[in-house]
Amino acid sequence: MSVRDDSRSLHGDLVQLRRDLHAEPEIGLDLPRTQEKVLAALDGLPLEITTGDGLSSVTGVLRGGRPGPTVLLRGDMDALPVTERTGVDYSSRADGRMHACGHDLHTAMLVGAGHLLSARKDELAGDVVLMFQPGEEGFDGAGHMIAEGVLDAAGSRPVAAYALHVSSAMFGNGMFTTRRGPVMAASNVLQVAVRGAGGHGSAPFKAKDPIPAACEMVNALQTFITRSFDPFDPVVITVGSFHAGTTSNVIPDEARFDATVRSFSRAAHARVKDGAVRVCRGIAEAHGLDIDVEFVEQYPVTVNDDTEAEFLADVVREVHGEERFTWGPQPVTGSEDFSRVLEEVPGAFAFLGAGPPGQDLENAPYNHSPLALFDDGVLGDGAALYAELALRRLAV
Repeated sequence: MSVRDDSRSLHGDLVQLRRDLHAEPEIGLDLPRTQEKVLAALDGLPLEITTGDGLSSVTGVLRGGRPGPTVLLRGDMDALPVTERTGVDYSSRADGRMHACGHDLHTAMLVGAGHLLSARKDELAGDVVLMFQPGEEGFDGAGHMIAEGVLDAAGSRPVAAYALHVSSAMFGNGMFTTRRGPVMAASNVLQVAVRGAGGHGSAPFKAKDPIPAACEMVNALQTFITRSFDPFDPVVITVGSFHAGTTSNVIPDEARFDATVRSFSRAAHARVKDGAVRVCRGIAEAHGLDIDVEFVEQYPVTVNDDTEAEFLADVVREVHGEERFTWGPQPVTGSEDFSRVLEEVPGAFAFLGAGPPGQDLENAPYNHSPLALFDDGVLGDGAALYAELALRRLAV
């Protein structure tokens, strides 16, 4: 039987695992119940299992029947601080937590790949690392796992690494997509605190009002972006948090705002990091105010290796059919800590449409929504792709 056929025989077990994970979501780097479920699902497979020291990661190494290089497959496991409102019968039982980004599907798919590859380990000319990662949602779990040695788990660095991410609304059900080069944005945070001297709202000339200067910075940052960056190498700054004052007739001592900063190339990232700080400092100085400004780097640009992206596309077409693959015309503006892996190892990151079949993509709830729905029917296809990527890459 083919890998795809075998993946269908796993469907019931993968659905059960996915729904168990969905009903008991965990957030951050410490996912003890999730780790326990993954270990139970891998029990009995010929894997060398290790768990993380500083986080609830699981790493499985499958030794092939013949010597050769190493391939890494990654699935993230953490949930989000979202209160679920889907109404499905396996909804989250944890108040204020939900698998709203589909990581429960990623975990189940990678478990499925572990089973499919274990049944074919004698065909493998090399080793496979299964990377079950906590803390993708803002906790840099990939960075932590790299620091703990996941890239050296098999004894040799992977020659390629692959990851899948489901989408509830971007793509039609069962459609795979990726692109060469940048596939997801870098994510950073600009944190600004403007400090002046408070006073009475009726006499602003006797105070040093930080609010107008902070507002000027918000506007100036937008002009800085449009006048400094090529629209074909875009940068986005969005101020999502602005706080100042307590009442209408009091000038506060301080105004604060935070902005998310997205970019799609290493060069643009370096320039926006320096320039955004310079703009804010310059405005503060012009107003005679003090400022604390920090550019907090989160995740770098997720950059696919061109050759590995082409390889992944070929595997999708051969395994699932030409009609199931499309090239992404542009990067996605979200970010991913799989970028950490792709900075070290050539590889590819791809998306899989997993919303309910036939839904209106324009109006469907998007990933991170409390209403986001994901179709269990894609679990076997994702597991089969993971497994085929490893089998075929180690046959190169």
